[in-house]
Amino acid sequence: MKNAHSCVLLARPGNGSSRVTAPPFCPALALFRGRFYDFTVFRPCIDLHEGKVKQIVGGTLSDAAQDVRTNFVSEKSSAEFAKLYRADGLRGGHVIMLGSGNEAAAREALAAYPGGMQVGGGVNLENAASWLDAGASQVIVTSWVFQGGRVDFDRLASLERKLGKQRLVLDLSCRRRGADYWVVTDRWQKFTDVSISAETLARLAQACDEFLVHAVDVEGLCRGIDAELVERLAVESPIPVTYAGGASSLQDLELVTRLGQGRVDLTIGSALDIFGGSGVRYADAVAFNRQQAR
Repeated sequence: MKNAHSCVLLARPGNGSSRVTAPPFCPALALFRGRFYDFTVFRPCIDLHEGKVKQIVGGTLSDAAQDVRTNFVSEKSSAEFAKLYRADGLRGGHVIMLGSGNEAAAREALAAYPGGMQVGGGVNLENAASWLDAGASQVIVTSWVFQGGRVDFDRLASLERKLGKQRLVLDLSCRRRGADYWVVTDRWQKFTDVSISAETLARLAQACDEFLVHAVDVEGLCRGIDAELVERLAVESPIPVTYAGGASSLQDLELVTRLGQGRVDLTIGSALDIFGGSGVRYADAVAFNRQQAR
């Protein structure tokens, strides 16, 4: 099968197809998950807060504006970042709305890169389809499926029926408490009774296509990834995972590749030069993906 870029795609195991030679760079490969081919890729992000593209220290998000610690506020629009990702063939990134007042900016990004990015933040049964219509490849859902600190499996099933499993991503962003990691909701401030475990991931994987996991305790700090969490996700998740939180260098991409066994992708935020960071050049992250796709 070939796409508009004349790339020869690698088929998933078990369908009778064999590996074929791809050209030096095949952007379409980023659409397919590294776990099928044993490689990790960099996934881009657009975090929106008060209608602007920002990078925020995750653990400080709250309704009190004075408590929010911001690493970066861009003068560029969300659409400009989406166009950049589109030009570089980066698929499977996410647009996250951190609170209200971000809907217009999210729609601008999706319109600039239709089918290229996921969207999350305030997604529920009533509005999910409209986000897909706006150009999202998938919707990311978290707080709406958690009620009283537990997973509401009836709500989750209703989403799956309406959208289809392949269009649904579950946000299982978490914080550490004791020896375990616990899913947090409502701008990452409320602990649920749901831990990151093989049993939990296996059950939730029946209703969605991917997991998005922010390591909230290190999100935005640029002090390195939570290696233990990445290892757990690689071993315990039966479906693809995108990890975000703490990445500070290209070495973190290499570390996630090794610890994640090619089954976990990495989002880099505050460390990227396009977000005011100094740890990772965006061009180098794109080059990493191109090298992986060869």
